[in-house]
Amino acid sequence: MAQTPPDAASTAASDDAIRSRGRTPAAPPAWLVVAVACAGQFLVVLDVSVVNVALPSMRTDLGLSASGLQWVVNAYSIAFAGFMLLGGRAGDLFGRKRMFLVGLGLFTLASLAGGLAQEGWQLLAARAVQGLGAAVLAPSTLTILTSAVPEGAARARAIATWTAVGAGGGAAGGLVGGVLTEGLNWRWVLLINVPLGAVVLAAAARWIRESRAGGERRLDLPGAVLVTAGTAVLAYGIVQTEEQGWGAAATLVPLGIALLLIVAFLVVEARTRVPLMPLGLFKVRSVAVANAAMFVCGMGSFAMWFFMTLYAQNVLGYTPIEAGLGLVPSSLAVVAGSKFAPRLMPRYGARNVAVVGVLVTAAGFLWQSTMSADGAYVTTIMLPGIVMMAGAGCAMTPLASLATSGAAPGDAGLVSGLVNTSRTLGGALGLAILSTVATSRSAGSVDPTALTRGYAGAFATGSAILVVAATVLLAGMRSSPAGD
Repeated sequence: MAQTPPDAASTAASDDAIRSRGRTPAAPPAWLVVAVACAGQFLVVLDVSVVNVALPSMRTDLGLSASGLQWVVNAYSIAFAGFMLLGGRAGDLFGRKRMFLVGLGLFTLASLAGGLAQEGWQLLAARAVQGLGAAVLAPSTLTILTSAVPEGAARARAIATWTAVGAGGGAAGGLVGGVLTEGLNWRWVLLINVPLGAVVLAAAARWIRESRAGGERRLDLPGAVLVTAGTAVLAYGIVQTEEQGWGAAATLVPLGIALLLIVAFLVVEARTRVPLMPLGLFKVRSVAVANAAMFVCGMGSFAMWFFMTLYAQNVLGYTPIEAGLGLVPSSLAVVAGSKFAPRLMPRYGARNVAVVGVLVTAAGFLWQSTMSADGAYVTTIMLPGIVMMAGAGCAMTPLASLATSGAAPGDAGLVSGLVNTSRTLGGALGLAILSTVATSRSAGSVDPTALTRGYAGAFATGSAILVVAATVLLAGMRSSPAGD
């Protein structure tokens, strides 16, 4: 009996299937993708705080001023926050894996340059480029994670891991910085990123799969430049209040320029065909309110590691490694809080869990503001640090979940960038404000009692800011049993 020849369509389909099987490798396990994405997030957040313990050594070696020290932190944070929306949109349009690799490569090279810096300006420039690389990398970490894990309880746990790793990176910075500064020298707080970055690059190239959104491949560079310049000038104006006061022209002029730049950014976003930050995105209540709360939380809580390490070294006389070890309980608390939050969210709602976490953090900040120049470790560093960071960890997971819910899949990278932008931009401005408070309260003195008075004022102000963040959440977002 003669066989019936297959039709052309079935033959073509079979050939396509064979070619597809030959070309497309099996998807890697979701946990492996989550691990690589979290490793990238850990590196960029670690670098926000890892330099804190090394600041006194940097000042001595490179001759940096007090304001120069602050800009070692702010140069990274402002570039990180200002370009993150651009990084998120670039990931959506050109591929999340591609932007992950580009951002991490730039971050790693800038770390090398910073570790080899011989002048203060070289270090600040390298830190700014590091921030730019981090801004390209960070939004892709959350988007890659949410793409690899289906929506539901598994994704909530993955986001909690991402939040815990990010928070843990900030928390671990003190210990890592202390060990490297005292064991080697301050340069290694930057140089350590080179081998670590190379390992994560290799893992990402192998295991992360490419994804992108459709649409026109056009980036809003004017918007990115305006928002970054506006942020930098605003932070500079606030820093000027330390020496010039709020009413001086040296303060008011940059603040006015910053306001104009930010208004210009909003005008550009409203009129451009492919905006960096579509203003209509903020019509989604969860996105708008969660990002507002994230911004205010960053203002209040970001400077915690900065002031705690300075207090431990400049007032209590700790060595860098002792200061880092002293913050280990806080590091563990923020990870524990981040992982515990998903268990509470289904029962009590994401908003309510976030509010409680923020208020616990505020209570810890208020406790820390009672510090003294001869305080004991347990009562002036360990216990208030645990309260602050357990609350912060508990708040960040539901805030990140709320901020990424309700957005269109094509805006996933943008929304992820917005989450990081809100937190980091708020932190950069908060550091400038709280540093101004600390300097004002200490009257520029380096006496331990005066320094303690300044640091205590910064923590008290941070506590008040965090209460405002909790109020924003309560007033602006509805609660639901499911945590939506």
